This record gives sequence, C-alpha cells and structure tokens, in this order.
Amino acid sequence: MSDDYLKLSARRVLVFGVANRKSVAWHVAQQLEEAGAEVVHVVRSAARKESTAKLLADRAVFVCDVEQQAEIDSLAGELKAAYPGGFHGLVHSIAFADYDEAGMRPFHETTRAQLLRTFDISCYSLIAVSNALKDQLARDASVVTISISTTRMASENYGFMAPVKAALDSSLAFLAKSFSNFSEVRFNAVAPGLLKTSASAGIPGYVDSYLFAERATLRGRAVQTAEAAAAAVFLLSPRSSGITAQRLVVDAGMEVNYFDQRLVQAAIDGLP
Repeated sequence: MSDDYLKLSARRVLVFGVANRKSVAWHVAQQLEEAGAEVVHVVRSAARKESTAKLLADRAVFVCDVEQQAEIDSLAGELKAAYPGGFHGLVHSIAFADYDEAGMRPFHETTRAQLLRTFDISCYSLIAVSNALKDQLARDASVVTISISTTRMASENYGFMAPVKAALDSSLAFLAKSFSNFSEVRFNAVAPGLLKTSASAGIPGYVDSYLFAERATLRGRAVQTAEAAAAAVFLLSPRSSGITAQRLVVDAGMEVNYFDQRLVQAAIDGLP
C-alpha cells in the first residue's frame, strides 16, 4: 500500500482550535502532518498564540476571535494574501459553553444570553468561517467539525451544550446543500464519546461521567483523542470523497452497550 494512501500529501488544511497538547485540533494537526499535509493554524487570541508558541513552533499561526465578524473578515484577507492557492480542508474544533459563576443550573434556567453566546461560538462560527473562506476552499475541499457522540443523552452536567451541538450537526446538511450550488465542498462531523481534554476537565462531574463511559464501551477502554483525530483526518482526505453531511460517531460501541450486565448489576446492587 502506498505511503500516501489518504492522498493528503501536499494538501493544505486550515485548523481552528488548538489550545494545548490535549486538544482534538492538535491531534488532528499532528496526524495531518504525518500524512504529508501542510497545516495552517488559527487560534482565538494573541494570548493563545503566545501560550502555544512552543507547541506550534515553526508553524504558521493566525489569530481570530470568531465572536467578532470583523476578525473573521480580517482573517480571510490575511489568508488570501498568504496562501493564494487556498485550502483543501478546514477543521473547526471550536466549542465554548457560557457557564456562569453560579455553576451548573437546571436546563430550564438557562439564560438567553448564555445560550446565544454558546451558539454563536460553538455553532454559528462554522457557518461564518465557511462563508468568509468559501472562495479560498478548493472545489472538492473537506470541512470537518468536532461534535459529540449523542445530543439525546440529557447529561445534567453538560447543560445547554448538547442542544447547541445538535444545531451544529444539523447545520452540516444545510451548508453542504448551499455549497453544492457552486462546488463539491463536503461538510462532516466527527462525533466522539467522552474524551480526556483540558476543556472537558472544567465541566463539573465530568470525571465520573468519563469513568462510566469507559466502562460502557464494548472494549472497556475509553475513546482516545487520537482515535477521534484519525476519523477527522480520514474525512479530510479524498478517500472519503463520497461522504458529506454526516456524523461519524467514534464511541467504541458505548451507544449499544448501556444494558451491559455489569452496568445493570452495579446499578441494582446500589439500590436501597
């Protein structure tokens, strides 16, 4: 088999969202580079660029706060000047939940401001960035966002983030349809089970949920960030050319294993 089986050699991919070594975006970028792709990074602030300077050494790094349309427009101009050949792929690994200092509230107490800001950053940013860069994406480019394995599991400690991710998933079909009027750009999502990232560590009760999810997988081992990244790299490659407007779930079988006898017995044993 060719070393370039994924056909990513010499292709240029724009990656949004590296924060540190645990970031999904970082794992995706590493695997893209291993496959021979050129990676261009976009981080959210000058402070983030500074904090990742060592990690992203010798790599092209641009700054864009996706809450600010002016910065998105400015980024588009900077990228067009620096890379007139455009991009073959785009990774949207951006998520932010506007939890307040009061801590996690019942879902029905979610404020309008919280939900709209979370939607703006975690969902609308994909639409805004795709629109701003549409003329810089190759005709057959691949756009991949990072979602979650299920938006129907009402995890209390995940709060209002799941409905926003559901909107993100839905937007894939509409983006793919819109872009089909002038291109063959594909839009897909990688939807991993619970991952051990710095962002997730800040969610109250996440560790317990992570440990439960690990037991619920068919293999008894948690999904690794590198596994989610590998799925993203496949979707970014020409080898996935027939896939668009889809979610690729990476949960090690957790979705089919909630009634595993070990889990059921443990719950029964814990009854009063």
